Amino acid sequence: MHRLTPRLARTLAACAAVPVILAAAGCSSDSGDGDKSDAGSKSSASPGGGDKDKPAAVQKAAFDTLPEPCKVLEKKTIEDLVPEAEDKSGKSAKSADTTTRGSCSWNGLDSKGVKGSQFRWLNVSLMRYDSNATLGSGEKLAGQQFTKRVDEAKGIDGAKDVKTEPLSGVGDQATLVSYEQKKKEGSFKNQRVVTRVENAVVVIDYNGAGLAGAKAPSAGDLAKDIEGAAKEAVKAVTEANASGGSASESSGSGSGSGSDSGSGSGEDKSDSGKDAKDDADSGNDADSGSGSAKKS
Repeated sequence: MHRLTPRLARTLAACAAVPVILAAAGCSSDSGDGDKSDAGSKSSASPGGGDKDKPAAVQKAAFDTLPEPCKVLEKKTIEDLVPEAEDKSGKSAKSADTTTRGSCSWNGLDSKGVKGSQFRWLNVSLMRYDSNATLGSGEKLAGQQFTKRVDEAKGIDGAKDVKTEPLSGVGDQATLVSYEQKKKEGSFKNQRVVTRVENAVVVIDYNGAGLAGAKAPSAGDLAKDIEGAAKEAVKAVTEANASGGSASESSGSGSGSGSDSGSGSGEDKSDSGKDAKDDADSGNDADSGSGSAKKS
């Protein structure tokens, strides 16, 4: 029986990873005063007509920050889900703004000698959406991203036996997506939990495979493990915002987005393309699994 090498572990971490592309938080648009050529006639016809051109006030987002993605899970959780993790502290992906997006991944190869090896990969992605006078509330935008990430998992290339299941008690919305992928190294069991809590979205991807003759992991066991991890992550996001502002406050009706992150709507608009690229780069970093897993 051949022993698995560090080079193979690196390859497995890269090929087993589910694409993790964090979407940009959104942009806003100008809330101008209308066509200047009609301004005089509108003013003379109706002194209060200018108010009709202003966007309606949008509810302020409940959350204004995110915790460090590599610290949302307990140490014991990492040890249980990723035995012999290469780096128990996790590999954090780059982010242009850690208060709105971030991710962290772990991978490990647990060698059982002649009985083969167990491979595991885990990734946590966090996203937060500010309320925007043009696009809507942060909660609405987070809901759109929630749906997008569920659909993304259901459409993964090569996915077999795809199943979805709503989860209760995990944030405000939660869905589990399970599927299997055949690779030359073995059969990989994949699980993704997407959950929304207020204006934040948490995506946890977890997969495993039995290699070199080892028994394939149980999809049911993996699903149970990832659900527990999702609850921990939601708790961490909520606690990070425990001293934040109340969701009952409303943002201004002009060009401001209702965000506490310090970026005005004009800045959001001009930087949205850059943020989207940074998010894509962030996802690639999270998937790279660059280090080699330890061997026992």
